[in-house]
Amino acid sequence: MSATPPLQDLIVCPNCDAVYSTQQPGFGERAVCTRCHTVLIAPRRRAGAQIIAVALAGFILVLAASVFPFLTIEAGGAQNAVSVLDAALVFGGGPLVLVSLGTIAMIIFIPLLRVMLVIYVLLPVVADRPPAKHAAWAFSLSEALRPWSMAEIFAIGCAVALIKVADLAQIAFGPAFWMFCILTVLVVVQDSFLCRWSVWNSLEKTT
Repeated sequence: MSATPPLQDLIVCPNCDAVYSTQQPGFGERAVCTRCHTVLIAPRRRAGAQIIAVALAGFILVLAASVFPFLTIEAGGAQNAVSVLDAALVFGGGPLVLVSLGTIAMIIFIPLLRVMLVIYVLLPVVADRPPAKHAAWAFSLSEALRPWSMAEIFAIGCAVALIKVADLAQIAFGPAFWMFCILTVLVVVQDSFLCRWSVWNSLEKTT
C-alpha cells in the first residue's frame, strides 16, 4: 500500500475536483487536467512584473472611465453626454438605491479593489521580499471577487444594447466606452499571465 503524499504536494482541479501529485512544469510549459483539460499550472518568466503592469493600467482605466463620458445621445435637437457614474446614479432614489450601489460596486469598486489586492500580493514577491502582511488572505479575497468584477461585461452589454436603440437616436461612443474596451482586453491578458498555483506556492515558500 503506497503512502499518501503530503497535502502540499497535491493539486486539485477547480472544475472537476480531480487530484494530482504536483510536478511543477518548466517556464512556458503547462500542467493540464487529463479529465477536463483545465490548465492547472502555467508558469511564465517575469509574469509577476507583467501582471503588475497590466493591473496598474487597469486601475487607471477604471478610474478614468468612471468619470469621462461613456456615450453621447442626440435626439430631436437635444444632446446629452452620460458617464458611468451618471448612469448608475439614475437609480439613486427609493428602493432602487440598492441597484445603483450594486452597479457602481460591480463596475468600479470591485475591479479597483481586485487590482489593488493583486498589486499588494505580487509586489513583494516580484521584489524577492517576504510576502506582505495577510497576503494569502488578500489573494484569496481577490479570487473570490473575480466573478463579481463586471467592468468588461458592462462594456459588452452596453454595446449590444446601444445597437438596438441606434434607430431611435444618434449615439456616439465617448472616451469611457473605449477605455472599457481596452480594459476588457487587459482582463484577458492578466488572466492569461496569472498562474494561481505559482502565486500560492511563492506565498507558502516564504512564510
